[in-house]
Amino acid sequence: MKKEQYIKILKNKIRRSAETLGLGHQWTFQHDNDPKHTAKVVKKWLVDKNINVLHWPRQSPDLNPIENLWSELKIRVMPRRPSNLKELELIAKDEWAKIPVVTLCWLGLKSRAMPLLRLLFSVLLIGKGDSVCRLQGSAQPPELAQDGDLVIGGIFSFRTGQDYVTNTFQSVPEVRKCKNFNLREFKFAQTMIFAINEINNNPEMLPNVKLGYKIYDNCGTMDILRAALALVSGLKGEIRDDNCTKAETVQTILGHSGSRPTIAFEQVVGRFHIPVISHFATCACLSNKKEYPTFFRTIPSDYYQSKALAKLVRHFGWTWIGAIAVNNKYGLNGVAAFVQGAQENGVCIEYSEAFSSSDPPDRLQRIIEIIKHGTSKVILAFMSHREIKLLSTALYKQNVTGLQWVGSDAWITDHSLTDSEGHSILVGSLGFTVSRAQIPGLEDQFVRDFWENTFDCSLNETANTQRKPCSGFESLQNVESQFTDVSELRFTNNVYKSVYAVAHALDNLIKCEDGKGPFSTGGCADIKHIQPWQVLQYLSTVNFTTGEGERVYFDKNGDSPARYELVNLQMTNKGTMDGITVGIYDASFPESHQFIMNNIPVVWGNGLTEVPVSVCSESCLQGTHKVLQKGRPVCCYDCIPCPAGEISNLTDSIHCMKCPPEYWSNSQRDACIPKAIEFLVYDEILGMLLALFSLLGVFVTMITTLVFYCHKETPLVRANNSELSFLLLFSLTLCFLCSLTFIGRPSEWSCMLRHTAFGITFVLCISCVLGKTIVVLMAFRATLPGSNVMKWFGPAQQRLSVLAFTLIQVLICILWLTISPPFPFKNLLLYQDRIILECDLGSAVGFWAVLGYIGLLAVLCFILAFLARKLPDNFNEAKFITFSMLIFCAVWITFIPAYVSSPGKFTVAVEIFAILASSYGLLFCIFMPKCFIILFRPEQNTKKHIMGKTFNNDIHH
Repeated sequence: MKKEQYIKILKNKIRRSAETLGLGHQWTFQHDNDPKHTAKVVKKWLVDKNINVLHWPRQSPDLNPIENLWSELKIRVMPRRPSNLKELELIAKDEWAKIPVVTLCWLGLKSRAMPLLRLLFSVLLIGKGDSVCRLQGSAQPPELAQDGDLVIGGIFSFRTGQDYVTNTFQSVPEVRKCKNFNLREFKFAQTMIFAINEINNNPEMLPNVKLGYKIYDNCGTMDILRAALALVSGLKGEIRDDNCTKAETVQTILGHSGSRPTIAFEQVVGRFHIPVISHFATCACLSNKKEYPTFFRTIPSDYYQSKALAKLVRHFGWTWIGAIAVNNKYGLNGVAAFVQGAQENGVCIEYSEAFSSSDPPDRLQRIIEIIKHGTSKVILAFMSHREIKLLSTALYKQNVTGLQWVGSDAWITDHSLTDSEGHSILVGSLGFTVSRAQIPGLEDQFVRDFWENTFDCSLNETANTQRKPCSGFESLQNVESQFTDVSELRFTNNVYKSVYAVAHALDNLIKCEDGKGPFSTGGCADIKHIQPWQVLQYLSTVNFTTGEGERVYFDKNGDSPARYELVNLQMTNKGTMDGITVGIYDASFPESHQFIMNNIPVVWGNGLTEVPVSVCSESCLQGTHKVLQKGRPVCCYDCIPCPAGEISNLTDSIHCMKCPPEYWSNSQRDACIPKAIEFLVYDEILGMLLALFSLLGVFVTMITTLVFYCHKETPLVRANNSELSFLLLFSLTLCFLCSLTFIGRPSEWSCMLRHTAFGITFVLCISCVLGKTIVVLMAFRATLPGSNVMKWFGPAQQRLSVLAFTLIQVLICILWLTISPPFPFKNLLLYQDRIILECDLGSAVGFWAVLGYIGLLAVLCFILAFLARKLPDNFNEAKFITFSMLIFCAVWITFIPAYVSSPGKFTVAVEIFAILASSYGLLFCIFMPKCFIILFRPEQNTKKHIMGKTFNNDIHH
């Protein structure tokens, strides 16, 4: 600190402190000779403010003894050489406790002390005598006690129920009386006594050491805290050096059953490093070692119970749950952990409410109304037996039924539930509780209170004059009581394990071998002066197995292994409710095997024979998916069918899955099935019609060929170049037949065949027509005087021209098939629900080259025929060729847009239609008029008529 900062502190604090202390205006300020205190600016400031300063001589002793105490503590700690921070803390506390009071007094004068002051303090100490510790107030004696070398404390509220009193704290509150007798808590106390006596009789455990106990039965949080402080401080009113033969503080405190009182006194007791072991306090908050550093328990934490309850409700498919808790840390923390576990398991909470038995009636009534208007049929009750009795009675009176209860371990096995008016509502409840066990010999442990209450007699005539003396002939054989029933011990066994945990810790401490201890350099504790914090150190590492084969140890949070039994409340023949074990939960098992149901039938709430249903929305079936309802929990949703092409094959599916490209969803949307492969087939009407017209064309062509063949010597057939006519009819037959290659399943060979066959046959056909057209023109030129044209285009030239034109198309097809031939292709883009199997062109250039060459020949043929249409012939074939080419070109010109725009198999149908239409056009336009004359006008089938000699019977076309 610098002098400027010191002046600032003086400005803000010095006069305010004087006013606070009530010193008025006459006071003197004192500080030592630190350089910042004696600086000139500081002195000047004090003078300017008229502040009297006490002169402090040099080499004056320290006024604060703590400076010397740190040095003393360091000297004591260093030889023990702590190896880590935790060990340093434990050693420092140990050495601190060993520093005598006289040393503390001398430490204030150790440095730069004046002999006169030392002499003065020595005289005062001699005159004062030995140091004395006096108990503030009076301590309440324990209800049950036994002296021993080492004493264990216990707090069990076997008397419960206090009259409500509001403390003003104007005087020390008195211990309030507890009205009722709780046999379960009394059994806990007797189990502790039984275990201690059993250990004392065991020569192998704690040899030459006798365990004692002090047991308090206070009820109410304040009085339970008072009992805990009594166990810490002891009963002696005054402790002096001459009467301090052994420590009054107990080594460990067992209890309490409730989480709330345990939280209250553990925060106080923990500051004295005294271990606390509870058999029933399950609040998960007690696992916090920073707040509760000395707490242990032989019952699992509510964290594991809440996790198990979440798995339980999910196991039975209950996704819509109501939760009600007791309004304290036990209930609120338990429900909070359950909600977290439930959400992880896909369970939703409809409502979460809390109340306590001390709340006004309207609070409970409000919760009843919430239950009435709720839609969940399963309710989690995380509370004690007091709250569940109030809640069930209120529901019973208002005739609220049809509920399935899931309970916490604080009430699920409580035998007193049968005494409540609404206990019938709780029949069928499910809940987890600790495993039952057997404690041999415990049934022989009887005590005075139980005997006197059972037989209404007094074992001590002077102590109770209102009861008759016990005769000694009383028998417990025919007495049925929770106390005498030791066939199913659950929480009682936890008390038994707690005592043995302390005994094993003390036994390990006493049997410690030097050099192998838990302290620095392997040191051991002084067994003549055992400190609670040393017991705490050994207790954290205790690990043993009980006679029943159960392993007992504590984790880093002081918690025991989480193992529960799932019990189902069922009515017995005696009219009482009993918890029947129907399953187990063990957190040490793998996640998938932690919760196991056995084969014992479960009794459900409201007399149902099947598992109750508690859901916000019914499960979405296969083929649908969940869509959340706006503003509601995730368990509330609508079931929407999956769109086409998507499926859900699981119930309660969140998303629909898209089918693979070659698959499509079925009508139920729960499976992907292969898409239908579509192509033009003979089985469908369109395929049948096209095949029929194709075969009909072949038939008509064959008939025409037959007619021409039978009349091949007639002038009409000879005049029209019979050789080209027969070749044209042959090519038309091939054209009709090649259309059949477009029908059926495409394959590699069919794809190559259909386009090449189409291209070559049509070029052959057009080549023949072109040849006939050229012949007509040549024939006309040959009739002119002096013309010798026909010798240049005779039959041989005609054949060569047809062959040449056809070979060019063959060459184009060969190049097409070599470079990029057509191939079968599955078109997945055209339709979503089916696959179009078609022939891909491979090379579009090759296809359009084939088609373009056909078009070129057709246009050339059309032009030549058009030029020859007015030739002076009575039967001018050029007119028919012109008309046929006009049809041919019209068909193929309209084919192009129709082919490009037609989808799927209709593309093939359009191509077949174009082939058939153009083929029929050529057949009918060129050959039908001739067949008509041959068959029906034979008189016109003469050379004179053809040469135009007969003018009266001309046929005009």
